Amino acid sequence: MPSFIQDHFLLRSQTAQRLYDNHAVNQPIIDYHNHLSPQLIAEDYQFKNITEIWLKGDHYKWRAMRTNGVREEEITGAADDQTKFRRWAATVPYTMRNPLYHWTHLELKRYFGIDALLNEDNADQIYAACNALLQTKEFSTQNLLRRMKVEVVCTTDDPCDDLRYHLQAKKSEIGFQLLPTFRPDAAIAIENREAWNNWVNKLSSITGLPVYNFCGFIDALKKRHDFFAEAGCRLSDHGLEKMYASAYTDDEIESHYDALRAGEALTEEEAAQFKSAVLNQLALLDHEKGWVAQWHLGAIRNNNSRLLQTLGADAGVDSIGDFSTARELSKFFNRLDSTGQLSKTIIYNLNPADNEVFATMVGNFQDGSAPGKMQWGSGWWFLDQKDGMEKQLNALSNMGLLSRFVGMLTDSRSFLSFPRHEYFRRILCNLLGNDIQTGDLPASEEARIGRMVEDICYGNAKAYFGW
Repeated sequence: MPSFIQDHFLLRSQTAQRLYDNHAVNQPIIDYHNHLSPQLIAEDYQFKNITEIWLKGDHYKWRAMRTNGVREEEITGAADDQTKFRRWAATVPYTMRNPLYHWTHLELKRYFGIDALLNEDNADQIYAACNALLQTKEFSTQNLLRRMKVEVVCTTDDPCDDLRYHLQAKKSEIGFQLLPTFRPDAAIAIENREAWNNWVNKLSSITGLPVYNFCGFIDALKKRHDFFAEAGCRLSDHGLEKMYASAYTDDEIESHYDALRAGEALTEEEAAQFKSAVLNQLALLDHEKGWVAQWHLGAIRNNNSRLLQTLGADAGVDSIGDFSTARELSKFFNRLDSTGQLSKTIIYNLNPADNEVFATMVGNFQDGSAPGKMQWGSGWWFLDQKDGMEKQLNALSNMGLLSRFVGMLTDSRSFLSFPRHEYFRRILCNLLGNDIQTGDLPASEEARIGRMVEDICYGNAKAYFGW
């Protein structure tokens, strides 16, 4: 039986195949946003079995297994690892037309050389074959990244993190860059006032700075921002339901901060003002250092309180939200642009209804200081699939300059997720190849289009981030 993942998988024309083979397949990877563990990378961890590396922490698979009728005990609970793998294998045939079906077989092929279609009948055989390979040194975390030609890995890190593993990896000369990303979501997570105050106290303890007022709070954040910069950080990241850009005065923000520190609740309007002020101050710090600011917008998280209480956050119970976003995005960026303090920025939407909103918003604040200074990021989370990527690429092409796009990222917790870059590259080459075949793009420009593919896969990100 021929392999499902063949050389020209997803490439529907000879032109698409040439673009991929000649310009995409050998490009290195800059993974500028993911949720990998820096500790596992720095310590060159060896996974015990395929369940640990593939299923543990992967909420995409958890959602599919629950939908397929698998009991929680056999997903995240006390069942043994082989049982959990069997339940996943039995679920895979039911994931057809879900990106998990493609990802699963790409990963089995690229890492383990397995062509078979995973199912309940061959689960034990594949489990044993993968586990045998995982015991070899070639399957340590660092070697897995090297195998995929990864040049840069940017993890997602709380401002209070000590970054010990990033610093350890830097000293070890591991052959690629492991860099932190400044993710200060906790600074505005004021809905849980007790947790927020505990975090602020931790921030104060780590920095040695008093946080008696809002200015002291920002000073402490700045000190951590400086520390991240010294460790090689060049990006910030924010995961928000929506952007906040309310008008406020300094006196109002000091008052709101005092109330929060006293354990008092803010009104909805006051909370929006406080978040707006914090985010604006953080954006100013990003500009001061020449960082790239990332904004992930539109997720409604932790919808299932039962699973949140038993498993915590990132349990696979988040979904697309329908928040109003255009006006606040415009106000936030305009406030910074009007003073010349808007840094390079990437915005990501989770609701596909916002595609054209985001694609046109970035065009409002390009200033000629750098190609593609304002970026609309690749299809994120629920949009990280063939249809979502194609729609993002088409909207970006229609509203902006696809040629200046900084391309794909994994946004993953799994060390086996890097074939998602291949998936994106195949989809990109197929789209452009089809345009050449139909005459929408000139066949005489295939070489130039090939260089565009190289830029989107690698070159644009390398230049944009300065690595």
